[in-house]
Amino acid sequence: MIKAGQYLYLGSFLGGLIFFTACFGSEKRTPIMQTGAPQPPADTPAGPQIAEYVRNILEDQYGNLWFGTNGYGIGVYDGKKVSYYSSAQGFNGQQITGIAEDPDKNIWFATNLGVVKYALSGDASGEKKFINYSYPYTFSSKQFWSICADRKGFIWAGAADAIYRFDGTKWSPFALPYPEEVTGEFITKATSWSISEDKAGNIWFSTNGFGAFKYDGHTFTRYSEKEGLTNNNVDQIMEDSKGNVWFGTRDGGISKYDGRSFINYTAQDSIRNNEVCVIYEDKQGNIWLSSEGFGVYRYDGKRFRNYGENEGLGVKAVQTILEDSKGRFWVGGGGGLFRLEGETFVPVTKQGPWN
Repeated sequence: MIKAGQYLYLGSFLGGLIFFTACFGSEKRTPIMQTGAPQPPADTPAGPQIAEYVRNILEDQYGNLWFGTNGYGIGVYDGKKVSYYSSAQGFNGQQITGIAEDPDKNIWFATNLGVVKYALSGDASGEKKFINYSYPYTFSSKQFWSICADRKGFIWAGAADAIYRFDGTKWSPFALPYPEEVTGEFITKATSWSISEDKAGNIWFSTNGFGAFKYDGHTFTRYSEKEGLTNNNVDQIMEDSKGNVWFGTRDGGISKYDGRSFINYTAQDSIRNNEVCVIYEDKQGNIWLSSEGFGVYRYDGKRFRNYGENEGLGVKAVQTILEDSKGRFWVGGGGGLFRLEGETFVPVTKQGPWN
C-alpha cells in the first residue's frame, strides 16, 4: 500500500527507464512516462562541463559519484560515463541543494521542489525507484536547502522556513526553538543550509540568522554571536576528526568550537572574503574551506594556503569539496567541476579526465 510520497519505478539505473506515479494517499499506480537512457545537457559556453554550476558531490558506497547541479538535476558518474536525471526523466527537481546516503544505501536529495529518495538497493523484485516527496502532498514548503541521513536511520531535511524529519514511514515537522517568529517563504532566518551529525550522535542545524542549534535527542543548545560564534548567518557546520566543530558563515568567516570556546578566522587575519559556504576535512586532517571570490583555502593547523585562478581553479563561488575513496580531490561550484593534481586544479568535463 502506498501511503506517502510519489513513487517512480526504474527498470534500469542507466538503461531504459519506466516510471509510475501515485499521489499521496492513493493506491493506484498510473504509468506517466517511458524513456530511454537519460541524456546529458547540451555543452555549456565553456565546453562540455558536468554543469555550469556544481552544488554538491557525494560518493556512494558503490563508488558512484553523484553531482548536484543548479539546473540540470542530478548527474552520476559510474566509472564509465556521466548520466543525468531531472524533471524530464521524472526526478522531481532541477536544482539540487543537498545529497545524503542513508545506512541502507539509499540516496536522498534536497531539491527546489522537495525531497527525492533513490532506492539504490532496490526492492524485493530488484527494481530501483525514485520516490518524490513534495508540496503540497507531504510538506507545507516547496524549496528545500539541506538534507542529512543520520546513523539511526532518520532523514532530516531543511526547508526555507522549517525542519522536517522522516522516520522511515512518514515526514513530520521538527520544531527548533527559534528566538522569534519565522516569516517569509523562499529564504528566511530559519533557513538551514546545513544539517549534520557529529560522532556523538548530536544533530547540528545551521540557520540564516539565528546561529546554530545542537540537538542531543532530548534538548537543544543554541550557539550564536553571544556565545562567541563569528556570525549568526551560518552556511556550513562540520565536525573534524579531533572533535572540533567548524562553522562557515555568510558574513563572518569561520569559527572553530572545541567544546568550550570559539576561535574565529576572518578576512581581517586569515582569508580574503568572509563568506564561507563549505568546510571539509581531508584524509590528512587538513581543513579546506571556500572563500567567496577567492577559490578555496587549505588550513594545516598553522597557516592558510589559497588555491585560486593562479592554481587553475576556475571556480570563484565554491559550493562543494570532496576527497573520494580513491584519493581524488574534487571541488565544484559556479564554473563547473575541478580536480586537484598535485598543487594544481584541472577542469573536469563529461569526458574527464577522471583519474
